[in-house]
Amino acid sequence: MDETTRALQLDVATGLSAADAAARLARDGPNALPEAAQRSALLMVLHQFKSLIVVLLLVAGAVALVMGDVIEAVAILVVIALNAAIGFVTEWKAASAIDGLRRRLVAVAHVRRDGLEHEVPAATLAIGDVVLLAAGDRVPADGRVVEAVRLQVDESTLTGESLPVAKSTEAVASEATALGDRRSMVHTGTGVTDGRGVFVVTATGPRTELGQIGALIDDMGAKGTPLEAKLRQLSRALLVVVLVLCVVIILMGWIRGHALLFMVEVGISLAIAAVPEGLLAVTTMTLAIGMQRMARMHALVRRLPAVESLGSTTVICTDKTGTLTRNEMTVRILVVAGRRLAVTGAGYGIAGRLEEGGAPLDVASGAAHDEPVRLALRIGALCNDASINRAGAEPVVVGDPTEAALIVAAAKAGMEHAALEGAYPRLREIPFDSRNKRMVTVHRAPDGRTFAYAKGAPSALLDASGRVLDATGVVPMTPARRAQVVATNDALAGEALRVLALAFRELPEPFSDDDLTRDLTFVGVVGMMDPLRDEARATIALCRTAGIRAIMITGDQQVTASEIARQLGLDTDGAGHALRTLHERDLTGLDAEGWKAAVTGTAVFARVSPQHKLQIVEALQQQGEVVAMTGDGVNDAPALRKADIGIAMGIRGTEVAKDSSDMIITDDNFATIVGAVEQGRVIVENILRFIHYLFSCNFAEILTVFVAIMIGWPLPIGVLQILWLNLVTDIFPAMALALEPSAPDVMRRPPRDPSAPLMTPRFGWLIVWQGGVLATCTLAAFGFGLRAYGVEGDGLRHAVTIAFMALALAQVAHVFNARSTTRSMFSTGGAANRWLWGATLLCLGLQLSAVAVPLLRRVLRTTPLTLSDWGVVRGGGGPPRAPGGGGGGGACAAALAPGVAGRRAGARSSLRAKAGHGGGTDDLGREDATKGAASCRASEPPRASIVRASPRNPRAP
Repeated sequence: MDETTRALQLDVATGLSAADAAARLARDGPNALPEAAQRSALLMVLHQFKSLIVVLLLVAGAVALVMGDVIEAVAILVVIALNAAIGFVTEWKAASAIDGLRRRLVAVAHVRRDGLEHEVPAATLAIGDVVLLAAGDRVPADGRVVEAVRLQVDESTLTGESLPVAKSTEAVASEATALGDRRSMVHTGTGVTDGRGVFVVTATGPRTELGQIGALIDDMGAKGTPLEAKLRQLSRALLVVVLVLCVVIILMGWIRGHALLFMVEVGISLAIAAVPEGLLAVTTMTLAIGMQRMARMHALVRRLPAVESLGSTTVICTDKTGTLTRNEMTVRILVVAGRRLAVTGAGYGIAGRLEEGGAPLDVASGAAHDEPVRLALRIGALCNDASINRAGAEPVVVGDPTEAALIVAAAKAGMEHAALEGAYPRLREIPFDSRNKRMVTVHRAPDGRTFAYAKGAPSALLDASGRVLDATGVVPMTPARRAQVVATNDALAGEALRVLALAFRELPEPFSDDDLTRDLTFVGVVGMMDPLRDEARATIALCRTAGIRAIMITGDQQVTASEIARQLGLDTDGAGHALRTLHERDLTGLDAEGWKAAVTGTAVFARVSPQHKLQIVEALQQQGEVVAMTGDGVNDAPALRKADIGIAMGIRGTEVAKDSSDMIITDDNFATIVGAVEQGRVIVENILRFIHYLFSCNFAEILTVFVAIMIGWPLPIGVLQILWLNLVTDIFPAMALALEPSAPDVMRRPPRDPSAPLMTPRFGWLIVWQGGVLATCTLAAFGFGLRAYGVEGDGLRHAVTIAFMALALAQVAHVFNARSTTRSMFSTGGAANRWLWGATLLCLGLQLSAVAVPLLRRVLRTTPLTLSDWGVVRGGGGPPRAPGGGGGGGACAAALAPGVAGRRAGARSSLRAKAGHGGGTDDLGREDATKGAASCRASEPPRASIVRASPRNPRAP
């Protein structure tokens, strides 16, 4: 302490002068951490345009505009704007909700300046300021303790230690002392739970321990999510496919004799068909819907792509205090006079009772044999400086949570704190001191006698006790009885309980201070713990069933952490193999291989530092794991930022943790994570469903145009019609697929391989096969349309309309297939998703309007269809009755067969004509020749006629 005051040129009794404080503040800067940069509305908008698919759409729109297709260009821009609006609104709402959660940790500080006490803004504290602390205060800066009276500080948000730390003025042994063991130091953002103290500010703002953790967070930088990476990969592959297709089609058509400008337009139409305009919009909508569902489950997601990360999570690294536990100390066991009593209930509510051997114990009845129990509860409640305010909906503890637990235990036995204080007024006290590890208070009993009540560490009270209370009364403390107390202490500690001893002495009149700490009578011990959340064990078990590994990272001691892990079921893996608990000392100085071994087969990391938490997450990620990190403290923030998804607690969580997270659990309920993980998996599956649907439909469009060009047919679908399909029959069904409910076994399957691309080979071949079937049906319908109505003018427009409608309705039906990659539409059923039926009816209505509404017919260049045309559309290529005869048929294979037969008949007629039989054919021969000529025109028209079929080609002869 003297070294600190000399170095800072300070007199603790008077503090800094106002002028000196101002000068130091100007030199060192304000006592404030740099605020996390918040994205502006403009940056949020610009973020929506960073996707490669958006770039592809912008290029397609620009080309369409240059070529005079204003409607197409406008339609593409509408798609882009829709996606951006959805993403912006959703992220803006999330940011607004998070802003509502923000709370300032420290507003003011009580300082001593110029010999007087002042209340000043915490941001104006300077190095050397003398700050006064009392129970309930937040520590406003880092500093050296110079006065401590029962001073205890809750450092769980900084170190992870669940119990308050007693502070003293004794110097720290060395600079290497762990943060949680620096008893003479206090740190920014921690809270005073009991006592009072004075400290000298030694660090402010970014130089505090909290500020240094903030620097670790900044070093993390921004991170992407698996979904963003996979969509980028898919977009790049799609770009390559688009460019190759465009070049091949343009070159092949030009080589075949088509006008170059015409083939460029065809290439653009293929590019538009290849780019799934609905992919971004539906992906954004899927994530937004999942985000809204999570918000209703008390999980607030800050960025849309982070929703998907949960579905791929393979490891959850979780803090203990306040996350797996309630952060409420509770008395569990009372061992008095050879009797072991259980205390039921949890937290600071008085619901609960004392039990012995499973039977309730009525201590308040006044039975003589229960007097030792009443004495122990009275000592715990009166040798106590805590209080509990029950005026609100939830009890509020003022003081040490451990002392509050003793008050609650007495209340469960019918011994109210206020009544005890009235009956046994306090006369004197010796505050708790970290050196003697005990607290003593003096009370006047109702009968006029004076008693000293003591509580503290079992070893400290054993050393001060000459007698012990057993079933027969007060007896001398023998070595055997001492050993029995030690064994009881060890047994309770092995159950992850914090053990306090209780003792008393009837004081002589008059008494001295010496009388308060010697010749005590040892009464018994109390075992207490921070109870597990009721749902924590079930949540851990469900994660294991889902193939997710849970790791507990805590600042608690190794023994406590191991027992908590056992109670949670974390100490074994799914196969029943034992898992390790590692201490901070086991992690010091590890190299890359050492960290790899450390995170393998370990369930618990105890007493770790913030840097170690970060290294644990990094080591897991280097092994290919997708890591979720839950936490509420400042010490969790770097790992929250580094993890693939950081999950902060909304009630107990610090602002630093919230700012570093991707998701905030607003009810601080660990079980909420289960629902969030399930929702993340549903989102992944739904994304794959609509990718399946979109890509198979778009591949069908590409294949339809590609095959038609290669065999010399006119374009079977117009450019604007392709865009219409991509907007109407793609987006609405895909959005319905995004609303597919959770499958019953979604949490009984392992997580999706995080390294697997969205488009696996098997998935890709399924899309190719199904797209091929759709294209075959469309080409068959187009072929019959060409045969029935011709290849030029209104006839071609009629045939294109048939192909357009056939492809649209086939895609609408295909949405039921896309619900599963392993089952057909006949086995999946659609009743569970009413949105799917609504989208189907909407698409059918819009598609019918494309040929029924004059304005749409003009824009889309369609024409009304006859009943026989609808028969072709309905049958997926089933032919109408051709003019002049011919009959029936069905499906795609039958649609190709007449064309083949016609070509063979036409070839035979040509051979007979060349042989001199052209004028002498009979009626059958003339019919064959007529059919052959018609088929030739439908399937292989002359190049000149193909060019004339495109009215937008000005160079057609």
